[in-house]
Amino acid sequence: MPHNNSTLKQQLLRWLLVPQLVFWLVGAALSYAVALHYANTIIDGNLLQIGRALSLVITSTPAGVQVALPATASNVLDGTQEGAIYYTIRDPAGHVLLSNIELPLPSAGISKSSSEPALYNANLNGNSIRIAMMKISPPGSNQPWLVFQTAQKADYRNNLSQQIILSIALPLAILMLATSFLVWWGIGTGLRPLAQLQALLAGRKAQDLSPIQLASAPAEVSQLADSLNQLLSTTEASIGRQRRFIADAAHQLRTPLAGLKSQTELAMRETSPEVLRERLSMVHTSATRSIHLVNQLLTLARSEPGSQTGLPKVHMDLTRMLRDITAESVPRALAAGVDLGCEIMVSEACIEGNSALLRELFINLVDNAIKYIPRNGCITVRLSEDDTFYRIAVEDDGPGIPDADKERVFERFYRREQTGNGCGLGMAIVREIAERHGGTVELKDAEPHGLIVLVSLPHGKGRDHDD
Repeated sequence: MPHNNSTLKQQLLRWLLVPQLVFWLVGAALSYAVALHYANTIIDGNLLQIGRALSLVITSTPAGVQVALPATASNVLDGTQEGAIYYTIRDPAGHVLLSNIELPLPSAGISKSSSEPALYNANLNGNSIRIAMMKISPPGSNQPWLVFQTAQKADYRNNLSQQIILSIALPLAILMLATSFLVWWGIGTGLRPLAQLQALLAGRKAQDLSPIQLASAPAEVSQLADSLNQLLSTTEASIGRQRRFIADAAHQLRTPLAGLKSQTELAMRETSPEVLRERLSMVHTSATRSIHLVNQLLTLARSEPGSQTGLPKVHMDLTRMLRDITAESVPRALAAGVDLGCEIMVSEACIEGNSALLRELFINLVDNAIKYIPRNGCITVRLSEDDTFYRIAVEDDGPGIPDADKERVFERFYRREQTGNGCGLGMAIVREIAERHGGTVELKDAEPHGLIVLVSLPHGKGRDHDD
């Protein structure tokens, strides 16, 4: 898995602050455009208003056009002042009648038909200016109309736009800095429970599988802690099963191996062929019991939940398996003087399961029945089904099991009778395998006497109950 050196806090800050910076820049550009638009609109309106005002103070005499400006208006129209207004008054032919500076005409010239005001940009003495031009007939004028041009340097409106954008940008910048600080502080505060969780895990010893305790944390961190606690619990259970298996194996193998060692030592001292043969027969019996115990332990280890990353399963037919197991067990049943039969009540019973483990399950049931019922007894293997489960029953007419012991026989190494070659793992294996396939095992009394071991396996695909 590729490793990312950046922290979650750094990633969150990038995801939040970079878009915020982009939006701030876009907002500043839009604010500047809006400020420039309104500055142009205001100044253009002022130029038009000044042109109309000029038409009111102009009188036409035989000597020409005269302007009677108040003192305050003269200061505004003084071309030497900052932000001064330039004006030019022309007759319909375009001749200058009066001006404080001659303003250029638009490239299209003076339209004789249009009476609408015109606004345009021009260059005057190396300076960019904004000009408003209109045609107005002054009061008392003998002229049908005069052309009034008013203008102002573009620098003035640019300065005004800059003042407006600065008045907007400065609060925006302060707001952005404050927001960025709050985002940085909020992310740090929000990620603090994760840092606490990391510190708890980093300070733990490998043997410590106790649940993680967080005093207070958001729901997401609590859910993560709960998932980790579930993983720790599963790991602890798995380690516990391994330790129990090792302890059980060591305990159960110690006695037969010690007996095997004693028998071999005694056999090595014998000189009589008859006694030596007897000793070797006892060695063989002990070795056989040890092999059986080891095989049972290995089967139990394979059948335990969590013993494998995944239980290998195949599509299989229970009817064929039960018929084969019954047929294979007939010689052992005959040797024990037991009548073994099979009743299959369904034509096909297909499931998804581990054939080796299921085979071990049913062999254990049949072998236990053969082993623990008296001679001339009867054993019947039945297969039926209902809406949900396949029901496999192994019924015998032996002495049965008391109700007090029906649950204990599923405990590991529990033996009701100390005779025989059993090791007390058969029924524990049966239950483990059935549960691995989503099934159950229960013991019932047979009529008039005997025992029924009923295994229920679900239809369809068996579920791997590793959790």
